[in-house]
Parts: sequence; C-alpha cells; structure tokens
Amino acid sequence: MTSEHPTGGPAPVNSSVAHPARVYNAWLGGRDNYPADQEAADLAAAANPQIVPAVRANRAFLGRAVRTLAQQAGIRQFLDIGTGIPAADNTHEVAQRVDPGARVVYVDNDPVVLAHGRALLVSTLEGATDYLQADLREVDRILGAAQETLDLSRPVGLMLVAILQYVPDGDDPHAIVRRFLDALAPGSHLVLSHPAADIGTEAVAASMKVYNERAAQHAGATPRTHAEVTRFFEGTELLEPGVVQLPEWRPEDDTVAPGPLPMWCGVGRL
Repeated sequence: MTSEHPTGGPAPVNSSVAHPARVYNAWLGGRDNYPADQEAADLAAAANPQIVPAVRANRAFLGRAVRTLAQQAGIRQFLDIGTGIPAADNTHEVAQRVDPGARVVYVDNDPVVLAHGRALLVSTLEGATDYLQADLREVDRILGAAQETLDLSRPVGLMLVAILQYVPDGDDPHAIVRRFLDALAPGSHLVLSHPAADIGTEAVAASMKVYNERAAQHAGATPRTHAEVTRFFEGTELLEPGVVQLPEWRPEDDTVAPGPLPMWCGVGRL
C-alpha cells in the first residue's frame, strides 16, 4: 500500500506548527512531537485540565470497543482512520489478542505517523496490518487502498476515534462518514469518539481557541454537541449504552471516571 502523499512523493513535516497526531502524543506523555506541539498541548490543557484525562479515557475506550467488536460481534477486520502515533494497545494488538488472524488498515495524514509505521505493522503471522498516508476526506482513495488488505464484502470495524473534530462543518463531516458506511457490508460497526461542545463548554472553547491558533492550516478543531455526534450514527443501530461520555461506554473493572470528560463516544452496527 502506498505511503506517499497524494501529490506524489513523501509529504513534508512542518515542525513549526502543531499537528493533531503529535499534540495527542504529547497529551499521552509521548516524546514523538515538536516544541510547537508541546506548546499547543500545554496551553490547551491549562485552559481545560480535563483534556489529559479525556485523552487517556479515549484510548481506553478504543481498546474496550475493539475487544467488544472482536469478542462479541465477530469482527475480524478494522479500518482505523486517524491512527495517530503508535501507543500502547493499538487496534491490531487488541484485535489480534482475540483472534491472531485479524486484519487492520491504519490511515493518517501526518508523515510523522508514517515514520513510526513499523510499530503499526508488526502483525501476527496469521493476520495482517497495513498503513496508508491519507486524509479522512479522501474517501475513495482510502477505500480503494484498504481493499488490498481487507475484504469489504465482509463486516469491518470502522474506527473514527477523536478524528472528526478536525473536519470543519463546511466539509460536511456527516456526509463523509455516510460515504464510508455506504461502502461497508451489513454487520459492520462504526466506533466513534468526538470532543463535546456541551460538556464544560467554556473550558472546551478556551482550549480549542489556543489549540487552533497554533495548529497547521486545515487542522483546527471543532467540538460538537451530543445531538451532532449522534447524527454520525444515522443508519446504524446504536449499541448500548448509546452515545455517552467515555468512561460510561461499557466500563470494565479498571475503568476510571475522573469527573465529567468533554468527549462523546459510541458504537453503531450497520
């Protein structure tokens, strides 16, 4: 699968402005980021101290959702868009613990993620992983490339975890999600999380402002309300408990709920 920028050739790294994948890495305590990313992460977290707990809870939600799909829904292939820099319990690691034959395609638009792509490609012998450098809005390109690894005539777990906030309303993120879902087989599942505009509203707005002032062009973030996030699941059957705050989605014994967290999440079945 290609790892080049859509224009041909490797995409350049602009270390002078913040990028979502690298800021997220900074919030997780990683070191794969630049001073501009760390500054944006620090200032946003200062404006909204719930960001760091929310990011960690978001990572835990991803793991619980993948396990649920693999163990209970029999999903054996995943399309993870907005992958981010590898961290503990990546999608393929969680899925392949349930079934070593699970197959995963990762997609991200940050060349720094590509530089760490080898960590995403360490699959079991029975399964497979692949990586594509692309933007979420390149729906046809992503689906076409994913078919080199995934069988789209069979159910897929579509992972859109903390990524859709980077698609502005003018680009119609709901229509983008619909295009992906329309291409997937019945029995596929949508796993989605999104920053909330209606939890800790003032702090969220302040943190988004300082982040957006430092972000790369077209990488600004837009929080959305519970109703707006729920709209992404139109055409699917929401799994219990519906669209909820991160720690409330099928908590496990070690799930920590450090107060209201400004993110909504859910899983829907086609």
